[in-house]
Order: sequence, then C-alpha cells, then structure tokens
Amino acid sequence: MRRGIRGVTVTALVAGLALTASACGSGGDDGNGNAGGELAGTVTFWDTSNDAEKATYRKLAEGFQKEHPKVHVQYVNVPFGDANAKFKNAAGGNSGAPDVMRTEVAWTADFANLGYLAPLDGTPALDKPDDYLPQAVGSTQFKGKTYAAPQVIDTLGLFYNKKILKDAGVEVPKTFTELATAAKKIKAKTGATALYLRGDDPYWFLPYLYGEGGDMVNARDKVIEIDDGAGVKAFKTIKDLVDSKAAVTDATDGQENQLKALKDGTVAMAIDGPWDIEGARAGKAFKDKENLGVAPVPGGSSAQGSPQGGWNLSVYAGSKNLQAAYAFVKYMSSASVQQQTTEKLSLLPTRKSVYDVPAVKKNEMVKFFKPAVDGAVQRPWIAEGNSLFEPIKVQMNKVLTGSATPEQAAKATGDAYRKLLKDYK
Repeated sequence: MRRGIRGVTVTALVAGLALTASACGSGGDDGNGNAGGELAGTVTFWDTSNDAEKATYRKLAEGFQKEHPKVHVQYVNVPFGDANAKFKNAAGGNSGAPDVMRTEVAWTADFANLGYLAPLDGTPALDKPDDYLPQAVGSTQFKGKTYAAPQVIDTLGLFYNKKILKDAGVEVPKTFTELATAAKKIKAKTGATALYLRGDDPYWFLPYLYGEGGDMVNARDKVIEIDDGAGVKAFKTIKDLVDSKAAVTDATDGQENQLKALKDGTVAMAIDGPWDIEGARAGKAFKDKENLGVAPVPGGSSAQGSPQGGWNLSVYAGSKNLQAAYAFVKYMSSASVQQQTTEKLSLLPTRKSVYDVPAVKKNEMVKFFKPAVDGAVQRPWIAEGNSLFEPIKVQMNKVLTGSATPEQAAKATGDAYRKLLKDYK
C-alpha cells in the first residue's frame, strides 16, 4: 500500500535541462511573430480557478504585459468542470485551444499522452527547477519528459466551525469514528449536522480509502487495489456516516452546496482544500475569521491520509506563439507571482524559496497546509489517472442511494479499472 510521499526528486526534472537565459532566441524572427527576439503577439490563457480566485489570477496574468508590452494576454476563465473536455475538444480538433492552460495535476499526463502538450525541457518555461518542491514535480513528468511547470500544490483538510464544536462540547475528531460519535452531541446542542460529505466528487472519496490503508492502484507494480478490503471499508464508511445522519450529502453540485452549508453554519465541518479558504470566510458563520479552524482529515480504522492535489501550467503543442507562451509560464510560476498568490488567496506555492518569505511564513493556512502537503499521498501520475475517478463516482452514488452494497461497489470499481488498465492485474 502506498503511504506518504513516494521517492520523487527534482533530479529527473533538472537532468538534461539547458535553460536559456531569456524568453526567446536572439536575433531574427522565430516564426511566432517575435521579430528580433522581442516577444509580441497574443497569449491566450485558460484559467481554471474558482470564483473566489479568478479576479486575482486575471490581474496576475495581465501583469505579464507590463514586462512584455508587445504581448497581449487574452485571459479566459474556464469552469473546472468543463475545462478537461473543452481542452481535449479544442486540441483534438486543432482549433481554439489556448496557448497556456492551468491544468489540474492529474490532467498533465493524460494531455501529454494524447500529444496535446509541448515538452518544456530546455525551454525558458522551466526557470530555476531546483527551487520546486520535490513532491510538486512528479505530476509534471510523463515518459521521461516534462510537460508542465508546477504552480500550486494542495491537499485536503478538515474545515470546522470552532463555535459549534465548542457549544457542543466536543473536540475536533481525529477519526471518522470519533466524528460519528460527536455528531449526536453537535445535533442535540446546536442543531447543526456534523459533516457535509461530498458524495458527488470521487476525489473526496480518497481520504476514506487512504484511511483504511488502501489506494486506487499500485502504478509501480501495476496492481489494482481498490476492490480489496480497504475499498469495501471506505464505501461502508461513507454510507454509515450518511445513514446515521452524522453527515449530509448531495449527489449534485457538492462544491457549492458544501461551501454554503459551511458558511451558513448548518454543518459544523467539511473536508475541503485551501482553494476554499477565502470563500468560507465570506460566510456569516465566519464573520470572525478566527472562527474557521483547519485540522487534518480524520483517519479511518488503520491510517490517515489525503491526496496530493494542485495545478500546473502547460503549453499547448500547437501554439502559434510558443516563445511568448514559454515566457508566460515562466512568469506565472515565478516566485514573485506565487508569493502574491499566497498572500491574496492563501494558496500554497510550489517553490521552496517562497516559504522563506515572512508574509508567507506567517500565513495561518500555510502553517497548517504545508505539513499536510508534505505528508500527502501522491496519486498515480499515469495517463489514465484522471479516468480512475469516474468509476468511483458512479459507485459512490449507488452506495449512498442504497442501490449497491459496499462490497458490490468495490468489485464494480475494480472491474471498471481492469477494462481501463489492460496490463494491470
């Protein structure tokens, strides 16, 4: 079973890189309209950040124009739920794809496998690669090449309403069993439900799976693991939490419904990530920002763990302005821009040097989430990695609605994986 950070280093990223000193070649026309080595033209950037983040990302992206006044940044915010399919359609049809895209970490290998991403090794996009956190590098590489620059790293934590837990006289739960026990007191003394359980998104299933010592697959040995005993226990845990009314769930729009429930104080806790810190604090339950607490995700019967997530910056292989696109990735993944992102949004940087900045050091959410990220479980960085989630989503819905038992759900998920991963056993 895979626990914690597997041995990923920046060596593979550094090896073979011949980083150029500037964002473009010297002299002549590079074929992208950058005559004489000066960047020009348009860079279209697809940003997949949420509503609380997009204004900041737009301002940062457009700041690139101050450094390169002959380049126009065309900023487009693409909703996360639409972005993967939209990019594949555009790239596959060779029409309408952006020059640069903010890609979820699981998408990078998938897009690279399809030939949609430009390798970044030896380009200006990979600036100071030894400054990246080692655990941020793994998702940027596929079959020995680097297809993205790490921009943001994250994992899940337990967001909790300090006042509700205090009024109920309960401690922050360290396990899901403790949470289920505390739920009765929370409901009786405050009227709130203990937990909002994301039943619509399979990413949120992973802490339950890791908590039982399980995983989706073992990519190193090519073994499917989700249909073992740990997978059965994980499905049983989410079913028991909802059936006992320790948790409330929703099969649709869990992102918005969970955040609203947390902000309104109708739930005491929610499993969420740093991307929702500012959104949560905008709610009436957190007018006093100090009322929002963050703790490790509760453990299961044998372990505790949360998935490593985050975002990378990738360049479309068919870009008509590659040199400007490389320079834009360099800028958006720079220490300066990452520092601003942390200061404004409390998102975690991927550059080690940024953690030495006093303002970042003092950020309370960075203080919590950085150790959590250091102990996060890396997902399998394989081309099919993103496709592993849909079978889980289907079976989560069946378990929560009572149309499948945990045993049936685990087996069905494993069977779906075997159809997807032909060389796995």
